[in-house]
Amino acid sequence: MLGKKLVTAQKRGETRALCLGLGMVACSMMMYFFIGITIVPFYTKSVWTTETVCKVLRATIEDKDPCLNSKGSEDEGATHYPCLQVWVNLTALGQEVMLYQTEDTLERNPKCSYVPGNSENPKEVQARIETIASNFKKYQTFPCYYDPGGTQTNVILSRIYPPRGLLFTFLWPTLMFTGGCLIIILVKISQYVSVLSAWQ
Repeated sequence: MLGKKLVTAQKRGETRALCLGLGMVACSMMMYFFIGITIVPFYTKSVWTTETVCKVLRATIEDKDPCLNSKGSEDEGATHYPCLQVWVNLTALGQEVMLYQTEDTLERNPKCSYVPGNSENPKEVQARIETIASNFKKYQTFPCYYDPGGTQTNVILSRIYPPRGLLFTFLWPTLMFTGGCLIIILVKISQYVSVLSAWQ
């Protein structure tokens, strides 16, 4: 009687462990799919792939002609902010080009090097832009990214999804997939050992 209860409990434990392993594998596959349709396209679409050194030529704030915070539209909800324009010398090509914060900055407003968030306080935005401009004047040389193919003549300060960030994004689903596979393998080994023990 006790042996039957132990066998039943063992089978229930194996079933739960197998379900856990399969669930982990399924969740990791869903995460891979989500990353594949959201983050990977942004990474592959970015043409600013080569890192080089940029030297600041000038950093100016255009107060008279503030930029719109919604791609230049004259909507009622559009907020105005001072336009920071940073021009740098691209040492790799020896050209004077405009610097943008990220790939998204160029899409949101090609006139400005920095674009604040939509719901930020105008005074805080003004202070932040002045701080950024003074930092560019203070630190003249810094790493930046440019397009080696020449389709984009400007440079960006940082990529939204650098190679390290993309690898870190794939780390958790990979660990979950590996853990799920290990659980399934251990359950199968346990079942195989149990069958061998029963035959003996």
